[in-house]
Amino acid sequence: MTTSMNVPPIAPGKLPLIGHAVPLFKDRLAFIQRLRTHGPVVRFTVGPKTVTVVNSPELIQKMLTSQADEFTKGLLFEKLKLFGEDALPVAEGRPHLRRRRMMQPAFHRKQIAGYVDTMRDTVEPYITGWHEGTPLDLKTEMQLMTQGVVLSALFSSTPERKPALTILHSVDTVFTTALQRALMPISALERLPIRRNRKADAANNALRTAVTDIITEHRARPGAYDDIVSLLLTAQDENGETLSDDEILSEVTGLLAAGSETTAVVLAWLFHELGRNPDLERRLHEEVDSVLAEGPLTAERIPRLAFTRRLVSETLRLYSPAWLVTRQAISAVQLGEFSLPAGSDVIWSAYALHRDPDLYPDPLRFDPDRWLPERPQPPKGAFIPFGSGKRMCMGDAFAWTEATIITALVASRWRLRPTPGAAVRPVGAITTHPSSLHMVPEPRQHAHTESAR
Repeated sequence: MTTSMNVPPIAPGKLPLIGHAVPLFKDRLAFIQRLRTHGPVVRFTVGPKTVTVVNSPELIQKMLTSQADEFTKGLLFEKLKLFGEDALPVAEGRPHLRRRRMMQPAFHRKQIAGYVDTMRDTVEPYITGWHEGTPLDLKTEMQLMTQGVVLSALFSSTPERKPALTILHSVDTVFTTALQRALMPISALERLPIRRNRKADAANNALRTAVTDIITEHRARPGAYDDIVSLLLTAQDENGETLSDDEILSEVTGLLAAGSETTAVVLAWLFHELGRNPDLERRLHEEVDSVLAEGPLTAERIPRLAFTRRLVSETLRLYSPAWLVTRQAISAVQLGEFSLPAGSDVIWSAYALHRDPDLYPDPLRFDPDRWLPERPQPPKGAFIPFGSGKRMCMGDAFAWTEATIITALVASRWRLRPTPGAAVRPVGAITTHPSSLHMVPEPRQHAHTESAR
């Protein structure tokens, strides 16, 4: 029950009829960042729709933890039900709790340690397949690599490049459609037989078809696999019930989508920054060479890649994939000093939060050493690349491990050089991805590589 009628202010620049549509669609990321200058909670409008933006790290933390039950996941996640009605990323209430409890063992830290060899062996063929001097579309390469890792962990298999690209493009299409429908929420348009809707339906069907045969194979040979699907097939809830094939299909499709996209864009940005910072690249090479000189990368050796992990942390800060996360108030909510009516559409942005100069000194500087323990650290709730509370991304440990391994293995063999004259800027799509990022692989001399083991 609310105790105040203090409604959040409307951001300046609202125009008749269209509201803030022009700056939002001109540059989403810049618009979301500018909203931070208008207070802890602010509203903007697009046509008849009003959206509340929570900027304060303290209030974001409350919304995600102590007041989490007062919100559903909101518009973007509603549109992501293309992946399945009750898949963990979009489920609400008891279905969410049931799914999370059943899937948690697959992402336990001990289980993640068991995936390290799979991750390493999956990544190696990708990076050995690069050719000196041949430019790489780095986002696509990293997506294929991270998708390969997720598929290996999920299914004990990695597809050839062509079917892998089909899956990748299907994921991109479904994600893009969800974002478009969230930003322009006119539900009637989603049911029209227009080209965009047909393309989204076809992509979703292709994605689910690609997964169905693998689940069928696992059902037929239950003892032949040691992967996430085999864990999901045997997972039971508190009543002893297992997941149906359709439920597993939804979960696997969601994991495949989230696991390949977000980590890939982080890695693309990481190597973009290394290409601009030779000193950081040198320090990475020194650390990786020192660790791999003693043998292949294993779960026991990963903790020694401290600088590598700081590079990942700083990339997650400066280029957080989550530029837009949605919530919706179930009933009237009091958030700090502000009153939000029932049904309020709410968003927050890790991307904008992590670039706030009040929280991070010199926030646009790529500085992995800001994460050294002796340096002042951001306040609690100011660094949340994987969210917080009971809806925090369950695959965070998987993503940290995967990003660290891929960074180390690429650095063990290659330098990635930027292509001359190319302007690279962040784009707010389903994640914060590079506008265009082509880099040229240059082999390292006397580098320790996995193939030498």
